[in-house]
Amino acid sequence: MDLCNPKEIKALLGRHGFHFSKSKGQNFLIQSWVPQQAAEASGAAPGVGVLEIGPGIGPLTAQLAQRGEKVAAVELDATLLPILAETMAPYPNVEIVPGDILKLDLPAFCREHFPGLPVVVCANLPYNITTPVITALLQSQCFQAVTVMIQREVAKRICAQPGTAEYGAFTLLCQYYAHCEVLFDVPPSCFLPAPKVTSSVIRMTVREAPPVPVGDPALFFRVVRGAFAQRRKTLINSLSSSLTDFVGKEEVAQALRACNLTETIRGERLTFADFAQLTEKLQEIRGS
Repeated sequence: MDLCNPKEIKALLGRHGFHFSKSKGQNFLIQSWVPQQAAEASGAAPGVGVLEIGPGIGPLTAQLAQRGEKVAAVELDATLLPILAETMAPYPNVEIVPGDILKLDLPAFCREHFPGLPVVVCANLPYNITTPVITALLQSQCFQAVTVMIQREVAKRICAQPGTAEYGAFTLLCQYYAHCEVLFDVPPSCFLPAPKVTSSVIRMTVREAPPVPVGDPALFFRVVRGAFAQRRKTLINSLSSSLTDFVGKEEVAQALRACNLTETIRGERLTFADFAQLTEKLQEIRGS
């Protein structure tokens, strides 16, 4: 069965009485080059386990199964389970796991389903859960790489550089854990039904350590979130209003001067290293 052929997809879905769910963000691929290239880029290989999220009817799952040691695909929609049982029958190394990825204990899941194997993630993520899923995957520190298809605008945010409109707190969170790169775009015409936006496949190769040393990660991310909480404000005003229980405006100004940053600078101008240094200076001033 060609799982990217619209006629065969419609016949398959018709046999099982399946109806698309907008709330679950269901858009099925109808161009075979997309799952092929995503799977090829994912790091799936003999001796490597692969976690997939939202397999749909399984076109990406099949590609991953042909490359990886084992694929565990987590599917929330129970109406897709009998379809996947049919389409994945040729692949004994695929396990379909009913469940909600956001409710899983990821380290326990990996120990259960991929004992002794390094694990990568490859998935076509529903747009409405992209940010919390990527955050959970990276923070779990269970995976060597995360390759996902997401909305192009979110992909730009993740891979953004300082000084751009897309650069923000989510950028820094992702780049703290991984080296992030956009691999290719996927137009709406590649899906059934066609979404209203273009997608991108990105690969996040997990780092062994952050780009620069971060002494207190919790405080670092609090400073980052505070810096972007009010983007139109200068960094000194945004931070002083976001960290009121930690530092005052004069202390923020003092830390900025110590980092050779002006009081008129905005958060989007700071590099990862700038934020790490600023966090360190704020902590030193707070403790002095």
